[in-house]
Amino acid sequence: METVVNKLEKSMVEVKATFSKEEWKAAQDRALNKVAANANLDGFRKGKAPKGLIKAKVGTKALLAEAVDEILSTSYAKIFVENNITPVAQPEANVEVMTEDELKITFTAPVAPEVELKQYKGLEAKKKAVRVTSKEVDERLATYQNEFAELELKEDGEVEDGDTANIDFEGFKDGVAFEGGKGENYPLEIGSGSFIPGFEEQLIGMKVGEEKEINVKFPEEYQAPELAGADATFKVKVHEIKTKILPALDDELAKDVNIEGIETLDQLKDHIKEDIRAQKKAEAERKFDEDVFEAVVEANPVEVPQAMVDTEVQTMVSEMTENLSRQGLNMDLYTQLTGQSLDDMKAQMADQAEKRVKFQLIIDAVVKAENIEVTDEELDEQYKEIAAYYSRDVEEIKKIFAGQEYRVKADVANKKAVDFIKENVSK
Repeated sequence: METVVNKLEKSMVEVKATFSKEEWKAAQDRALNKVAANANLDGFRKGKAPKGLIKAKVGTKALLAEAVDEILSTSYAKIFVENNITPVAQPEANVEVMTEDELKITFTAPVAPEVELKQYKGLEAKKKAVRVTSKEVDERLATYQNEFAELELKEDGEVEDGDTANIDFEGFKDGVAFEGGKGENYPLEIGSGSFIPGFEEQLIGMKVGEEKEINVKFPEEYQAPELAGADATFKVKVHEIKTKILPALDDELAKDVNIEGIETLDQLKDHIKEDIRAQKKAEAERKFDEDVFEAVVEANPVEVPQAMVDTEVQTMVSEMTENLSRQGLNMDLYTQLTGQSLDDMKAQMADQAEKRVKFQLIIDAVVKAENIEVTDEELDEQYKEIAAYYSRDVEEIKKIFAGQEYRVKADVANKKAVDFIKENVSK
């Protein structure tokens, strides 16, 4: 067999294979023997008919097609291995010449592109400084006050923002009551935003026993299509008004919050401050990672084959399916809730998938360029992290990855490459 390799556009490789007469003849013989072993011809037992008769009955073209399958079964992988080609998706085979004496096949396969690193040091990406304001602490304290507030019956007066009004209501569209628009003795906190925009605000000023018609407009994106964007009128009656009595900001509130080690208001404030700081630091780190990701991809152009993008899209779908499962959902239910088909979601994922593929290829190139290696200690630490994530024993994890240690090492090396880039951003 002789092969000629040509590099095509968009990281595609073409291999033209010409098989020797001996190889091709042997494949035809195997094909004929295979067909003969299962042939049923009148007057002959199964597998005992003369091969000449079988060949005449089956036809030369069909036997040659069977012979192609035979030769590919033994030569397919060999063609790519001997030419140091690693396809990233299933190659395509196109038979160019197929006679009893000659066989030529052209293979095309997508391969990982060669990455020419342009810039991965001194990239423009800055981590946002973290600062916690007294206002943010006060807002968290106010949340705790609301959580432990008590409702007190308001004997006189009107509905005010923050009050809870016990109401009857019924909604009408074009004068006709609509399904799901009716409630009795419903406790509605004014300002909670739990009803459609404009409803709660129009209750302000109403008194116990008062009835009123409220006019609203449903949001355009409202979940019930028949009501989306529609004008509606609600008939409302107030039965009872309760006002919220907030607890004092003191040590007693701090104890009620029930956080281990927190006994005083000052301790609670310190806890809140550190909690907000940790959240902001995590968000700043996440944003920094995103900025580095975008900067790396933008600074190092690389063209990737569509097959790699398609594979990454499928990976993203699998990740999404797993996340939905943790929330007690599945993809079918999610598509019904969002009104999007799986194909719609895949199309939306395509751009991000392409960036993820490019980023991974660039990181692989950085590992090579910087001669990044993984120590035994780093490898053991990675095994411990995997074990902790899956709540398994470390030795059990090592057995699972036996023979695939290179994959774990590659993950650690990639992390080190990303850390290297982050440490060398423009200061």
